[in-house]
Amino acid sequence: MLAPVDREPDPSERAWQLAVQVAVLFAIDPAGLGGVRLRAPAGPVRDAWLALLQSLIAGRPCKRMPAAIADERLLGGLDLPATLAAGRPVLQPGLLAEADGGVLLLAMAERLPAATAARIAQAMDTGSVAPERDGVRERRPARFGVVALDEGMADDEALPAALCDRFAFELDLRAVSPRVTLDDNLQQLASTSSGDLDAARELLAGIELPEPLVGALCGTALALGVDSLRASLLALGVARASAALDGNHEASDDDARIAAALVLAPRATRLPPLPEAEQQAPEQEPEQELENLAAADAASTDTDRPPSSGPDALQERVLDAARAALPAGLLARLLGTPGSRQKAATAGKSGATLRAGARGRPAGSRRGRPSHGSRLHLIDTLRAAAPWQPVRRALQPPSAAGARLLVRADDFHVARLRQKTATTTVFVVDASGSSAMHRLAEAKGAVELLLADCYVRRDQVALIAFRGRAAELLLPPTRSLTRAKRSLSGLPGGGGTPLAAALDAAATLVNDLQRRGQAPLVVLLTDGRANVARDGAGGRERAQADALDAGRRLALLQAPLLMIDTSPRPQREAAELAAALCGRYLPLPHAGAAEVSQQVRLAAQARAH
Repeated sequence: MLAPVDREPDPSERAWQLAVQVAVLFAIDPAGLGGVRLRAPAGPVRDAWLALLQSLIAGRPCKRMPAAIADERLLGGLDLPATLAAGRPVLQPGLLAEADGGVLLLAMAERLPAATAARIAQAMDTGSVAPERDGVRERRPARFGVVALDEGMADDEALPAALCDRFAFELDLRAVSPRVTLDDNLQQLASTSSGDLDAARELLAGIELPEPLVGALCGTALALGVDSLRASLLALGVARASAALDGNHEASDDDARIAAALVLAPRATRLPPLPEAEQQAPEQEPEQELENLAAADAASTDTDRPPSSGPDALQERVLDAARAALPAGLLARLLGTPGSRQKAATAGKSGATLRAGARGRPAGSRRGRPSHGSRLHLIDTLRAAAPWQPVRRALQPPSAAGARLLVRADDFHVARLRQKTATTTVFVVDASGSSAMHRLAEAKGAVELLLADCYVRRDQVALIAFRGRAAELLLPPTRSLTRAKRSLSGLPGGGGTPLAAALDAAATLVNDLQRRGQAPLVVLLTDGRANVARDGAGGRERAQADALDAGRRLALLQAPLLMIDTSPRPQREAAELAAALCGRYLPLPHAGAAEVSQQVRLAAQARAH
């Protein structure tokens, strides 16, 4: 019998004990329990757990799927050589159909595209896969469980929510020591024989779930803030599997406690309410509350406590098990204690994705004739023509009797290509006297922080400075962070504000970058108060008119632009210039360097999408 798991002292041994429990229960009913999200880097610990699982499901398929997989291989499609040889459509099964009755291993699951995750989720819901392509349709059974190998290091590298919602278990083996997997006492936990698992699978369909037990698990889910109905259904499935493993025909209270600890606790979004006696106690510090909650399971099994019965008592025992299984890190985040990590913002992408171009990586095909540089996709063209060969041969004129393959215009497919462009962030910095008097030093600090962000995103950086009577390209597009900082630190301040010349220089650079297939992003730091016209003459009114005209010309290039007002107070001229540039206006008095960096990152993300 699998005992309820608490997550007390030794994190390494407890995590491995939990992992063994999950492997045994998941092996009983992989399709019914959905899957396991396994957070662990490649290494002996993960290999040991996968070897354990494969030994438990011996005789059943175990298919490994890469993160980048074509729909034809995933769902199935036309077997072109067999079709051409047989003269009739012949389908080949996809990977999902091949995994029927077993387990599908998702390698690098944190990089799984959302579209692929949706197709896997649909097959998990229906238990079948029916590819409708190339003029044929065939439904094949596809009942499988999923093990998602999550190697993401950051919090923002996560599995698609569509899959996580369908998985009963979530394991984190990153803190497990390899020596623990070799411990003889812990290895005995995994000594379940294939005969025991076969007997449990035979009992599974007949396991009864008492109504109080169902109510207790659903009430525990509500208490923990688990809103998904699938979580409660998966918890009931785990309770049924635990009862079948023990050879029982009805799920017991212990089975419900195991289900709550393994399925509901990792999904908790809020702390469960404390018993009334503890609610009346004096308010405690968060650290003390964590210790009390971690000891709840031990208290729930105290032999000195008088036994209680009834639906409410059952739900309280199940809730105690779930409360004891809450990870300490989750409790710290829910309590808002120091050291809790917020979800990191998604980093900017290296460039926008272009489709249907003449260059790039293959991204499938579409019906159409080769023209305007598009290339014929020969395999998909033959695949579209193959199913119709018997009909076409029967209808062909005598003049075409010797043709081995009849291809028509409707069969033509052209390749779809996807290409990522490099993003170049163009900094246009006002180094005039008014800006230097106000906040040039702070603007330099903000730009240095932005340069570091661009380096992390592998973007190129260009720097245009304007002062006196002209604008100068101090730094052509480069990835050298040191060179960019050197150019910025040596930027002097003083003189007039030739804003029109700066915008013209930015437009020339942006146009050149776009012609080379790159994606420019303009960050303009100025107070917007021009006093030098295009021809170098003075006069604030004429200079402002030239700046607005230059801004409209730059806006025609449709490059994303962030206008940062560096004056002590937001200026009307800066807001008008931002409107002429069709860019976003951000006053620096209300935004420090960190927020400016965040705004540029968001602008880069919008450009990438």
